[in-house]
Amino acid sequence: MQRWRGLEDIPQDWGRSVVTIGSYDGVHRGHQLIIKHAVDRARELDVPAVVVTFDPHPSEVVRPGSHPPLLAAHHRRAELMAGLGVDAVLILPFTSEFSKLSPADFVVKVLVDKLHAKAVVEGPNFRFGHKAAGDVAFLGEQGKIYDFEVEVVDLYVTGAAGGGKPFSSTLTRRLVAEGDVEGAREILGRPHRVEGVVVRGAQRGRELGFPTANVETLPHTAIPADGVYAGYLHVQGEAMPAAISVGTNPQFDGTERTVEAYAIDRVGLELYGLHVAVDFLSYVRGQAKFESLEALLEQMAVDVKRCREIVAAEA
Repeated sequence: MQRWRGLEDIPQDWGRSVVTIGSYDGVHRGHQLIIKHAVDRARELDVPAVVVTFDPHPSEVVRPGSHPPLLAAHHRRAELMAGLGVDAVLILPFTSEFSKLSPADFVVKVLVDKLHAKAVVEGPNFRFGHKAAGDVAFLGEQGKIYDFEVEVVDLYVTGAAGGGKPFSSTLTRRLVAEGDVEGAREILGRPHRVEGVVVRGAQRGRELGFPTANVETLPHTAIPADGVYAGYLHVQGEAMPAAISVGTNPQFDGTERTVEAYAIDRVGLELYGLHVAVDFLSYVRGQAKFESLEALLEQMAVDVKRCREIVAAEA
């Protein structure tokens, strides 16, 4: 899959293509429906499928300081999109100048002049251009002028976690923030993932017999609520069952919020400096301060046992 950053990266000899546009944070099940439809249409038309997305998130430029927590970094989104059959991802730097492009100018500069769109696939609530003035109806009118089809994909609705609401990145972020990683998983179609580099912490876990990978998460990462979770620690292509702790470590009067993962039943791991990923499968308990170190160690043993059971049940 080709990855372009900016319009200037698109090959000059690029031909017709099927395009879909959006932030696509998380590439959740609703996004997957749209992207799969675009890929299927591209195969029918015998042209490539292209996803157009933005960096930073448009809200950060339009309303500085409002950058939402991210469900997936751009490289992760690209991996997921490649798995859906996408041929190219175009990441457009979302600047103040770019935000002022009218819907008509966006169509010409991006869809017509550069990507030579033969079809554009979007969800029913798609908006674009300055002040989000463009919608799918306007896009359809432009398609008649510039010879591209516009296809709208109706999104399914979520189950119990979403209360019957449409698939939504906003809803997924709220569920993650509340610690409802099972609900978030229902929308994403996979466990919520946090990534980063393993850094040296206070090393108390090692002293207590539960050495953890202290993950320095990427900027704007959507991190679950404080507590203990069962999941996986992904290191260099290996998925290891893990007990994951999120919080400030109140037992030792900590103040910095961290994500730490203990690889269950693994010894001698040297992870410092490695880029790792942590998948959250299930919430186990909330963050707590115990009466004694002995009580904490007893609870940690219980937590690890429970996490081992949860991950084994997933296998």
